[in-house]
Amino acid sequence: MLTARLTGRSALVNVMVSAAEKAGRALTRDFGEVEQLQVSRKGLGDFVSTADHRSEKIIIQELTKARPGYSFLLEETGAIEGTDTEHCWIVDPLDGTLNFLHGIPQFCVSLALKKGDEIIAGVIYNPVLDELYWAEKGKGTYLNQRRLRVSGRRHLDEALVAIGTSYRDQEDGHAINYTSRLVGKVAGMRRFGSAALDLAYVAAGKFDASFAANLKSWDLAAGILMVKESGGYVCDAKGGQDMIGSGSALVANDHLFEPLSKILIRPLA
Repeated sequence: MLTARLTGRSALVNVMVSAAEKAGRALTRDFGEVEQLQVSRKGLGDFVSTADHRSEKIIIQELTKARPGYSFLLEETGAIEGTDTEHCWIVDPLDGTLNFLHGIPQFCVSLALKKGDEIIAGVIYNPVLDELYWAEKGKGTYLNQRRLRVSGRRHLDEALVAIGTSYRDQEDGHAINYTSRLVGKVAGMRRFGSAALDLAYVAAGKFDASFAANLKSWDLAAGILMVKESGGYVCDAKGGQDMIGSGSALVANDHLFEPLSKILIRPLA
């Protein structure tokens, strides 16, 4: 169990890990009975299940108990203003809902803590694979207890790139535009359906880069910190540093960031 692995983490990260672990256990139980879940449709490719709400409720309870007064920004509930408005939990209780509903074990709980305008801690947990990614500002990124670094690949034709775009992108053709720019230039592309895990995989060196657009703050907040803390480079879709506000991010190692920026960071046709 994750509680056996808390040694070496700060009290803050331990609080986040505990919440993610408890929510993850509930998601794992629901994942085993996915066909029986009550599901309502919110929009094209955008579903909400009883599992999302159960996970979110657990996370709110656990984090509020540990840090009373902190504010929340949640995917399902929205904003909850606490007495401490400087600190805000950014929560995706189930990133990769469509994978979850189809029995595909590529989903996670994603938690981040923002202090002022800065993300200072993040946790991403895939409960089926029991993979816990965590990071704290200035202290590095870890998978369970192993410290992570971004990949060392230097050439685009060796790179595996994750594309994390919303269904809105697919409707207006932007996803195809982004993808077409990379065809023939990189070794391969993947769209796994969980932007948070895409970013964690870049931090771990599994993916060499990731590009995401038209997403939400809870999709990106924890993972962006992880990429930075593992030595990666980050910018938004316009080349700036407003990843959370814009809902977009290009992340890569230091060798691939510049050439990918030249390909992807420009106005869409």
